[in-house]
Amino acid sequence: MPNPLTLSALTLLGKAADKAARRTKVPFSPAFVRSADGQPKPPLARLVQGGRGGEVRLKLYLCITMMATAEPHDIRQPPTPMTWARMLALAPETGPRRVTGNLAWLDRNGFVQLESRRGNTPAIKLVSMEAGGGAYVRASLLGRYVGLPVEFWTRGWILELSPTAIALLLALLEAQGGYTEPRYVTRERRESYGLSHNTWTLARKELERHGLLSVRRVPQGSDFDYQRLRNAYRVNEDRLTEAP
Repeated sequence: MPNPLTLSALTLLGKAADKAARRTKVPFSPAFVRSADGQPKPPLARLVQGGRGGEVRLKLYLCITMMATAEPHDIRQPPTPMTWARMLALAPETGPRRVTGNLAWLDRNGFVQLESRRGNTPAIKLVSMEAGGGAYVRASLLGRYVGLPVEFWTRGWILELSPTAIALLLALLEAQGGYTEPRYVTRERRESYGLSHNTWTLARKELERHGLLSVRRVPQGSDFDYQRLRNAYRVNEDRLTEAP
C-alpha cells in the first residue's frame, strides 16, 4: 500500500497529465540524452549529478516537459513550491525549499527560463536542448526522439525510480532506437551518455529488478573471428504502462 505522500503525489501527477491532455509519448531530443563527439556531458547526465539535488531537478524537468505541451511550451500558472513538493512526494518540511532551489538551478543552467510575476510563482518556459539553445521545439517534430509514455508519470515510475535509473532508462531507449530485439551498446556510445561505469551498473540492476530491462549475453564478430560475449539490452516498454 503506497504511503500518504505517494498517494497524494500520484493524484497530482494524474491531474497534471490530464490538464496537459497527454495522449501520446512525451518526447525528448536525443541531444538531451547523449552528447556529440568531443562535446561535454549531455544535459541529462548534468541533471543527475549532485546527489539529492540531482534527483529533484531531474524529476522537476521531466514533469515540466510533460506539462508544457503547447507552444511556446511554457507553464504560465505553475504549481507552487509546496504543490511541486507534494507532486514529487517530498517531505513537506524541506520539499518546497528544495524545489525553489532546483528550479533556480534549471534556470541558471539553461534548461528553463523563469519569468517573474508580481505576487505569483514565476512562470516556467522550456529551452531547447539542441546546440545553441533557443526556442524549444517539440522533439517529435525534429525527427528521431526518445519517448516516455505518460504512464511513467501517472503510474508513479517517476517516484519509484532513482535519478540514475531514469537516466539509464532514457539512454537505453535512445540506444534501442525503436528496435524490439536486444541491442549492444558500444563503448563510444556509452561514453556519449556521460554516465560512469558504476552508475551504469547500479542503475542497470535497478531497472532489471523492476522488470524494465532484459540483458542478454550475445557474441560479437563473424563466425571466423574470435567471438567475445557482450551485453545486449532491451527495455520492456510495456512494463512502464503498469504500476511499479
